[in-house]
Amino acid sequence: MSGFHKILILQTAFAGDLILATPLARGVKDAFKGSEVHFLVIPETAVLLKHNPFIDKIWTYDKRRYEKGIGPFLKLMRRLSNERFDLAIVPHRSLRSALLVFGARIPRRVGFDKSAGAVFFTDVVPYLKNLHEVERNFKLIQALGWNGNIFPPELFPGPEEKEEIDRFLAEARIKTGKALLAVAPGSVWPTKRWPAERFAAVVNEFWEKWKIRSVLIGGKNDVTLGEKIVKKTGKRILNAVGRFSLLASAELISRCRVILTNDSAPLHLAVAVGTPVVAIFGPTVPSFGFAPYGKGHTVIEKKLRCRPCSIHGSKKCPKGHFRCMRDISTEEVTQALKRYFING
Repeated sequence: MSGFHKILILQTAFAGDLILATPLARGVKDAFKGSEVHFLVIPETAVLLKHNPFIDKIWTYDKRRYEKGIGPFLKLMRRLSNERFDLAIVPHRSLRSALLVFGARIPRRVGFDKSAGAVFFTDVVPYLKNLHEVERNFKLIQALGWNGNIFPPELFPGPEEKEEIDRFLAEARIKTGKALLAVAPGSVWPTKRWPAERFAAVVNEFWEKWKIRSVLIGGKNDVTLGEKIVKKTGKRILNAVGRFSLLASAELISRCRVILTNDSAPLHLAVAVGTPVVAIFGPTVPSFGFAPYGKGHTVIEKKLRCRPCSIHGSKKCPKGHFRCMRDISTEEVTQALKRYFING
């Protein structure tokens, strides 16, 4: 295939969404040989694209803070127009994203029919609910006539991230090759969080029975939650919450045997660096397309009439009982994780 030489991929949603869009960069390079690939993201997630060999330039758009409003939006539109892109691929389903590539006068614009700005695309692709998000995103390239491989999410921590994690583990006196359990208890949505005391119970059991230490993963918004778990586990867990960038966190996860996480960004960080995932799903369900991509992962969930209750989760359980999480026991989670250590 040929005809597209300068291509913009736009995904200004959250970290997990961006990770699931990273395969598009490699797919575009494979589909359009010799093309120049640019990626437009929000500043908070841009670090995830560092060192990516399939991306030629990273653009940032701080739409929620410093570039909020019509003025900065029009300025960015003009800058993109001056780049003379041949093609825009837009997995993000917002009106603003669609309007941006339309106003930038990019002649070919591909996006989903579920986008609020689908009218601004030249090629509108059905958003198929029965596919994983990675496979859904690839429909945007396939709509242009490409039928190659679907690539998995990939992140590429560099020397600085590797050195940062080396120092962290050395300070904790963790030897290279020592089996570690990563634990990511956070989520933006409270109903997507398995109870903190149960995460702590799993950590304690792995130490008491098998002398396996855990490492706590999370962002700055998870600091209070992390401290709550540390109080219940002590030196059995290393606390990395709020300490590292997303890319350095991915490097840390890559040093672990497996990660225990809710349906949140660390799930996708782990997949992108090849670490097996044990994921706890409550208000959301894997069929939405955001389960761990690929083989070797485990999803723990309970079949309830009230599931799923929302696409993203919520602040409180609509039914008031929170059974989707409370019915998941520490014993079944421990058994699921144990297989990765005993058989590994």
